[in-house]
Amino acid sequence: MKVKNFDDIKVGDALPGLVKGPITRHILGVYAGASGDYNPLHIDSDFARQAGMPDVFAHGMLSAAYLARVLTHWVEQSAIRRLSVRFAAITQLGDEVRCQARVSEKFVQNGEQCVALELTARNQSDEVKLTGTAVVALA
Repeated sequence: MKVKNFDDIKVGDALPGLVKGPITRHILGVYAGASGDYNPLHIDSDFARQAGMPDVFAHGMLSAAYLARVLTHWVEQSAIRRLSVRFAAITQLGDEVRCQARVSEKFVQNGEQCVALELTARNQSDEVKLTGTAVVALA
């Protein structure tokens, strides 16, 4: 997607969102292999149940990666100056991950035209799973 001109971007503008899922055991296994995160809470149902969980659940960083894809669908990865996320709730099997980003500020920093973004990942029931912020530089 082509980024709008800096002057055309307004505080409150939404970036195109991203919906992934539903989260499946297969997705968790593939993510574990790609990330090297084999925590049994995410891939072993018996272990998760023994730990008091109803079943395995998504890696928090999987949803964070989906949020990052909202940014990289809008700008090149090299334009990302800062990305920060906070985990709010567990993403369960069967959940969709609905990622959104909204412009919260425009500014010039070190000679670069930048926008600050507020990020949110919610499930299909509108429960917040992750929140975050990002700063991207526009060419």
